[in-house]
Amino acid sequence: MFERFTKDARDVVKEAVAHGERTGAARVGPEHLLLALLDREGSRASFALTALGLDDRREPVREALERARRRGGLTQAETDALAGLGIHVPEIVARVEQTHGPGALSAEPARGRWRGHRPFDRSAKDVLTGALRAAMARGHRHIGDEHLLLALTARPGLPAEVLADHGVTHASVTRVLYGDGQAKAG
Repeated sequence: MFERFTKDARDVVKEAVAHGERTGAARVGPEHLLLALLDREGSRASFALTALGLDDRREPVREALERARRRGGLTQAETDALAGLGIHVPEIVARVEQTHGPGALSAEPARGRWRGHRPFDRSAKDVLTGALRAAMARGHRHIGDEHLLLALTARPGLPAEVLADHGVTHASVTRVLYGDGQAKAG
């Protein structure tokens, strides 16, 4: 599948791995793919994000991802659902971090640097597969970073929720990239 990735898409994957390494994550997740997309300039995905007004809001998106990482990767919807059951995640995070330090609830290992190959988690693999499906649905022979963005917005989870909170949805990305959604570009 990776032979079909454009240079931009391959660069996003490489940068996602680098984001995972910088944070000490044991696995690369979809949030790392989103962070890598936010770093892009001059690509189809960066064009779509800019057209949707995210250019000035990339830092708040990064901050929302960091807040979610600190609460163990829970989405805001999951946090709200737990609050409805009387479980107040921000209080739990504060208590745990007071005792064990910032980021103690993150899914990242607590000790040392990760060595060797950093695998993609199931959700990130699903995004890569979703990008392939998005490209095939459009009749494209390549998988670009725009297909990665489409896949991130199409599947439920933290990246889609954070992007939607900032006005970027699957429908809006599709509209910006392909107009009415009927044209096949490629």
